[in-house]
Amino acid sequence: QVQLVESGGGSVQAGGSLRLSCAVSGYTYSDYCMGWFRQAPGKGREGIAVVDADLGIAYCADSVKGRFTISQDKDKNTLYLQMNSLKPDDTGMYSCASGVIVVTCSGSAIDYWGQGTQVTVSS
Repeated sequence: QVQLVESGGGSVQAGGSLRLSCAVSGYTYSDYCMGWFRQAPGKGREGIAVVDADLGIAYCADSVKGRFTISQDKDKNTLYLQMNSLKPDDTGMYSCASGVIVVTCSGSAIDYWGQGTQVTVSS
């Protein structure tokens, strides 16, 4: 019943922007912590940013600080990731995740994963 569905990915040129969305259903959004993760070709999973109503927002990857912004609309049960000044190194599969207790940058406490949306940045 719990479902996280990402959208907004696609192919863009370097310097472009994308806004990813993660629509949550099957549970009360405000009861869970949320986060964005990505996995580039040939690399391991990397945390991007996590958000918690009590603890606030934390950006995980130095490479995205100042370019990516995580936000949420609790009324729409949706998590967003605004990505600006995209680079080819940002290419990868982007997934959102939720946790009952916490979502860490390492992804160690995740209870639910979305299936991901592909982001491809060309030079």
